[in-house]
Amino acid sequence: MNTVVQRPPLWKRLQPAISGFDGLLSLAIAILAAIGLVTMYSAGFDHGTRFVDHGRNMLIALAVMFVVAQVPPQRLMALAVPLYAIGVALLVATALFGITKKGATRWLNVGMVIQPSEILKIATPLMLAWWFQKREGQLRVTDFLVAGALLMVPVLLVMKQPDLGTSLLILAAGFYVIFFAGLSWRLILPFLVAGLVGIAALVWSEPMICAEGVRWPVLHEYQQNRVCTLLDPTKDPLGKGFHIIQGMIAIGSGGLTGKGFMQGTQTHLEFIPERTTDFIFAALCEEFGLIGVLVLLAGFGFLILRGLAIAAEAPTQFARLLAGSITLSLFTYAFVNMGMVSGILPVVGVPLPFVSYGGTAMVTLGLGLGILMSVARSRRLMQS
Repeated sequence: MNTVVQRPPLWKRLQPAISGFDGLLSLAIAILAAIGLVTMYSAGFDHGTRFVDHGRNMLIALAVMFVVAQVPPQRLMALAVPLYAIGVALLVATALFGITKKGATRWLNVGMVIQPSEILKIATPLMLAWWFQKREGQLRVTDFLVAGALLMVPVLLVMKQPDLGTSLLILAAGFYVIFFAGLSWRLILPFLVAGLVGIAALVWSEPMICAEGVRWPVLHEYQQNRVCTLLDPTKDPLGKGFHIIQGMIAIGSGGLTGKGFMQGTQTHLEFIPERTTDFIFAALCEEFGLIGVLVLLAGFGFLILRGLAIAAEAPTQFARLLAGSITLSLFTYAFVNMGMVSGILPVVGVPLPFVSYGGTAMVTLGLGLGILMSVARSRRLMQS
């Protein structure tokens, strides 16, 4: 007698993998992904296959997020040390044998060309969250000093490439873990005050320190140019200040409702440089205006608030620190990108999450969101 085994439908077979997914976080991701696709279609429709590639990159990031979301936080914790060690080793190998383009040694050929610094955007907060989980309940000042050393190793290696933008993002991601672990405001405030005083002094002394022929000992020449261009982009409107000036023109010309979908003149007459990557926010502002910007900000705000709520409800200190760091890192990405396009921050080559074109950045985004989903899923499964 033959036994007939009826296979359950596909949705039932996928249900265990999908169960526990955070609905609100998924909604925030869907909103931002839709904004990204619409903006890229307009900004990149006459730019080769940018829109198709952007959609493909989103699907890859979604697949990465789905896979990582299935991994419990305790297993992610087991990957922290090896991933950090591999990332640092690859940075050292990049410094010794890396590929140099436009004066920067940021890439390494390992059968395929990779940018190892991208790994450290996730590996560094993973490592620091692992460290504080191990020291839970017995934290001392020396533990924070060790955490600071673990953070500065990749930051300094990436800064040496040089890649100031990525090094600052790694620094921010690691700092958020240390802050959430219990770093006292008494230690943070002196640095904060010193930074504000330094910025005020920089603005006040701009005519003298940005005069022709003056060299700053700590920064590379291109980094000095970016700071001086930020302080006064009109000094070289057709050269170093062109990016910032055109970005601000596009933002201002959008007005309240924008010029309309695919109607942006600054965008489509190619006045906006890098209109599908670093400066795509200017294209969005021009075509969708203040209303479009507010919708984008609402999407990011929704995502960040949900991410912080997931961090607050996390079942372990490791998961809490990691989720909090990833969430505020997304805030940093968005803030820095919008700030540099708007002319309030130096141009440092930071993509706008979900919106800017870039395969590596999109996969890294999917990895971070997958970790957030994993933390949310572990909490929901524990409660059920």
